[in-house]
Amino acid sequence: MEQTIKSDKNIEESNILYTVAMRGLVAFPKMVMHFDVSRSKSISAIEHSLKEGGKLFLVTQHEAYVDNPKASDLYKVGVVAEIKQVLKLPDNIMKVLVEGVYKANLVRLIDDGEVLKAEVKRTPTYSRAKFDDVEAEALMRSVKDVFERYASFFPKMPKELLASIMTQDSPLKLFETVTFNCNLNYRDKQTLLEETNVINKLSVLFACLTSEVEILELENLINEQTKNSIDKGQREFYLREQLRVIQEQLGEDEGEEAFGYINDIMDLKIDEKSREKLLKEADKLTKLPPSSQEAFVIKNYLDTVLDLPWGKYTKAKLSMDKAEAVLEKDHYGLKKVKERILEFLAVHMLNPEIKGQIICLAGPPGIGKTSIAKSIAKAMGRKYARVSLGGVRDEADIRGHRKTYVGAMPGRVITALTQAGSANPLILFDEIDKLCSDIKGDPSSAMLEVLDAEQNYAFRDHFIEVPFDLSKAVFITTANNVSAIPAPLLDRMEVIELPSYTAEEKFHIAKEHLVPKQLKEHGLKASQLRISDDAINELIQYYTKEAGVRSLERSIASLCRKTAKKIAADEAKRVSIKAKDINDYLGIRKYLSDLSSQKDQVGVVNGLAWTSVGGVLMPIEVLVMKGTGKIEVTGSLGDVMKESSKIAMSYVRSIADKYKIDPDFYKENDLHIHAPEGAVPKDGPSAGVTMTTALVSALSGLKVRSDVAMTGEVTLHGQVLPIGGLREKTMAAFKAGIKTVIIPVANKPDLEEVDKVVKDAIEFVYAENLSDVLDTALIKK
Repeated sequence: MEQTIKSDKNIEESNILYTVAMRGLVAFPKMVMHFDVSRSKSISAIEHSLKEGGKLFLVTQHEAYVDNPKASDLYKVGVVAEIKQVLKLPDNIMKVLVEGVYKANLVRLIDDGEVLKAEVKRTPTYSRAKFDDVEAEALMRSVKDVFERYASFFPKMPKELLASIMTQDSPLKLFETVTFNCNLNYRDKQTLLEETNVINKLSVLFACLTSEVEILELENLINEQTKNSIDKGQREFYLREQLRVIQEQLGEDEGEEAFGYINDIMDLKIDEKSREKLLKEADKLTKLPPSSQEAFVIKNYLDTVLDLPWGKYTKAKLSMDKAEAVLEKDHYGLKKVKERILEFLAVHMLNPEIKGQIICLAGPPGIGKTSIAKSIAKAMGRKYARVSLGGVRDEADIRGHRKTYVGAMPGRVITALTQAGSANPLILFDEIDKLCSDIKGDPSSAMLEVLDAEQNYAFRDHFIEVPFDLSKAVFITTANNVSAIPAPLLDRMEVIELPSYTAEEKFHIAKEHLVPKQLKEHGLKASQLRISDDAINELIQYYTKEAGVRSLERSIASLCRKTAKKIAADEAKRVSIKAKDINDYLGIRKYLSDLSSQKDQVGVVNGLAWTSVGGVLMPIEVLVMKGTGKIEVTGSLGDVMKESSKIAMSYVRSIADKYKIDPDFYKENDLHIHAPEGAVPKDGPSAGVTMTTALVSALSGLKVRSDVAMTGEVTLHGQVLPIGGLREKTMAAFKAGIKTVIIPVANKPDLEEVDKVVKDAIEFVYAENLSDVLDTALIKK
């Protein structure tokens, strides 16, 4: 026997209605439901709808998190509903009661910025397709059975509702009653709404209910297991309390300390396996005499573990303005470094859970790497701990010793966490390039796990033995020489190069930071000691030679000590130090100005070099003597510079005709190339153009301009290649009073890093090949 279901109305209506986009809710025809509205467009739609008859189109969003949905974010089928009641709540929230009237298709969405409207077309809720009543009866029984299982999970479900569903004989009524009273996923409900065939509706409803029941059964099982676990823990706690009271009654006070440890362990925020391990150790303590060596070892172990900041996190709100102010206040210059650190902090501000960002601050000593790390900790609002790795050669220094060894102690990482008192501090690994390895192991290999975000969430120290989560900590490392860091360790870090300070930067650092700091440390007021600007420049140029400012700070400290002695002895009330007075306080000058050519000469060229303490002026001298073609190279030159001299010789032979040089000069003359100071080792390719210019000058008899300095690598065909350290080299030329500097054309973009005062004082010539260099540097007869 077959039945036919009549459609609601065999008419198509198309009109425009105010629309509410539903988040996680689906309405059905004949269904009465209530929901809260907080979005301004939805509130506006309800208010307009009330004024115009109370009809409203309800359509569900694909994703609930979308705040401003477009047509593509909405399902194509919804329900036209009638507003029954509206209640306005505080905080601009509206509670709405509606009743579904008929199903409709979304034809077009209209968004005018203030309210959503939709052009909708009415569509039948149920199709008029015929179906077999035997199949319908089978499906109805299945749905009733699964609903009965579903209802068993909700003891408060009305018995009348269950009875009405179990006695229902209409497939449509059964579908509506079950659907309206089940808490199904909104995507499943949307599928049920869109389906028109009653048999298909019941089939989908059966599948959805079956899946929901399976989830509820599993959830129930998990809850039971959790309850049993809690009951077991409560039982253990009760028995331990009984044992403690019994020992108290017997006068056995030895167990009191052990029970104190047990209570502390129960309060720790750790996983169950770790808790069991620690409780076993505490249980051992209850059975041991207090004076035994093993009891001492266990107490020391438990004290160390309990001192760790388990689950203690520093909560700080990052502010870019505050971070920038802290960096600017604590450090002068280092513009690129500060920019990179602010980027690092910005990422942490947007995503506090980010892992794997490990910065390595690399640069010469005294440049301020350690103090930058302190400033980052201050800017992030995190606790700060420093771990010095210089000379560490034992792997146990990183990972700790087994607690059974005599004098065992945890590793430096765990010790730093204890000192910081926080599980998410900023830890500075200082001098990571100074790690050593010997027969006791390789500590750099142990550092791999510490710095790897994929592994350090369960870092196991040999002493602690239970895993500790290091993934929330921020790690920063410092190094003088990046090439000394093992490759696997370096791969886990992002290197930020800190350049050496120029004389201009040193002056500002001394004036704004070092002098006030040393005055405070020596108990002096600004009115008691005044160091003039020219005195500071005297200290920088003639009493220190370094990349950083440590020696400069020591020199300023020396001036403060001598002033303090004068004031304490009532020899003076205030002291003013000028450049001419420095000699009386610190003795004769320790360093002389850079050697430079002071007049136009043949065979003497001002070169520019970069060293670990900054840029220097390095003249190259060439002498031509009658001989048999020997070439002598002196001045502690490295292999690369010796090769540059050979390239220069070959190039000069190729251009001999142009500069009227004897083509057989290399057979009939001996050439001596020298780079003073002779005792200072020198190497690198950037002296190529300087050597070539000196050779051309010496062989042609043309003088070289003394106010010109140059740098650049040279090829056999005379091309000038780019070099490094341009910022430091140009500062050296500026200090020496050079007016013109020749640089490779490829280094032109690097001038952005050069100080403005240098760019204003020096004319730069960009050389593409050696003819550009020679035309500028040589004085034509």
